[in-house]
Amino acid sequence: MTDAPQYAEFGFTDAEWGLLVGLPQSVLTAASVVTQDSARKTRAETAAGLDEIADARASASPLVTAIAAAVLDLTGDPDRGEVLPAIEPADPAGYARDVLDRAAQAASLLAGKTAAADAETYKHWLVEIAESVVGAASTGGLLGIGGDTVTEDERTFRDDLATALAG
Repeated sequence: MTDAPQYAEFGFTDAEWGLLVGLPQSVLTAASVVTQDSARKTRAETAAGLDEIADARASASPLVTAIAAAVLDLTGDPDRGEVLPAIEPADPAGYARDVLDRAAQAASLLAGKTAAADAETYKHWLVEIAESVVGAASTGGLLGIGGDTVTEDERTFRDDLATALAG
């Protein structure tokens, strides 16, 4: 008897599981890079997104719990002081479009393979990750005073993500 991979327990192929596990970090990255920030602000955004991912290990959804654990196994667990390396796409707008396309694919995949509650929890979680990232640090202002908490580009990405996940 062999141990089945975790994704098989949920009825997914390796490629499908890769899409679902890769998307939370991709959402974090896209939400962070859609507006150019300082390194300090980018670190704050990354930390907020990772905390949102880590918190999902306590989700009521077994699927989201398993995906969150798999993400942290790959990226590093903030509870152990591990830090996600900064990802800086050469084309942030193109990266964001790719993430939105993958989010739509994930929504379709989940609709056909999981219980509605698990699908909705996963999709809501992705939007929460984006919301945490875009709200983690203000942009603009002077010496940390003033500026926009959420820029128009960040708001647009978050809203487009919610739309892509809605199907």
